[in-house]
Amino acid sequence: MADLTVRSRVTRALVMVFAAGAAAGWMVPPAQADPVTYVNSVNVRGGFNFPSGDAAIAYGRGVCDKIAAGRSYGQIIGDIKVDVTGGDEGQANYLVGQVINELCPELIGPLRSSAGNYRPGAQ
Repeated sequence: MADLTVRSRVTRALVMVFAAGAAAGWMVPPAQADPVTYVNSVNVRGGFNFPSGDAAIAYGRGVCDKIAAGRSYGQIIGDIKVDVTGGDEGQANYLVGQVINELCPELIGPLRSSAGNYRPGAQ
């Protein structure tokens, strides 16, 4: 019985430490932009033909600006299909994923909200 009481106290103490840590932000680091990974991912995939890494980053940051301005997922996909992928839906989707994950992860919520009713081919 004494062993159960000690375990119970230890469990409670651990739960309190983890709860305090989570509240303080110890457990989940904030998402940060990673332009190097973005450029590498775009270059590995191919088909985008940006003249340089800087041009790829500038284009990606422009996409972030569009998301921040409230443009919908469908509008952004449409822009990318015209601008850099020759109309390829899959390539456009890949680029949006790389942009949101590596350049502006703080905007994933608004982008996700705008993508809820998106249907490929319909804008």
